[in-house]
This record gives sequence, C-alpha cells and structure tokens, in this order.
Amino acid sequence: KSKGPKVVKKFVINASQPASDKIFDVSAFEKFLNEKIKVEGRVGNLGETIKISQTGDGKIEIVATNELSGRYLKYLTKKFLKKMQLRDWLRVVSTSKGVYELKFFNVVNDEAEEDDE
Repeated sequence: KSKGPKVVKKFVINASQPASDKIFDVSAFEKFLNEKIKVEGRVGNLGETIKISQTGDGKIEIVATNELSGRYLKYLTKKFLKKMQLRDWLRVVSTSKGVYELKFFNVVNDEAEEDDE
C-alpha cells in the first residue's frame, strides 16, 4: 500500500504583546515546547517531524509533517503559562486557523473609584 502526500501543518503562536511588556520569555517557551511536545507518545522525540523556530517579535512558528493538533499546542501553552504563574493575566486565543495569540485579560480598573473615597 502506498502512502499519500505528506501533510504539512503550520502553526503560529503569537506572544508579541506580553513579550514586549517583558513578562513573557519567548525563548524559554520555545525550549519548553521542544521538551514537551510528544511524537508517537514519547516526549523529546521531535526529530525531523516537527520544527520549532522563533520568528522575530515574540512569534513562535511550529511546522509539523505529522499529526499535530492545534488544541494540543494550546494545551501546552496554557501549561507553560501555569508554570510561569502567568495564567491569571494571559489567555490563549485562536485568532485564525493555526494561529494562536496570547492576550491579556481585560482588567477593569477600579482605581478611579478608589480615589474618590
């Protein structure tokens, strides 16, 4: 039996907003993904199937030639945020197919009301 054409999936995780505010370490996140992404049920088994690269201003590009779901990347991103204790301030939002963005939660400023007292 013959195999079909190789499926190449490209994902982008955009962390430029928190990275520009110096609260998110993009290179540490890239290292985390390299260590944690599972291939065929094994961690640290990326080989030639998955390429992770940093592309300028806080973006990480993941190119996979095997089955890799965006949901799995979102899960790993959340796991990293939890590890770095940033989960209370940042969330992972899918902006388009294969593109995820780290955004700040909209915090309502109560400071204006407190000044009146």
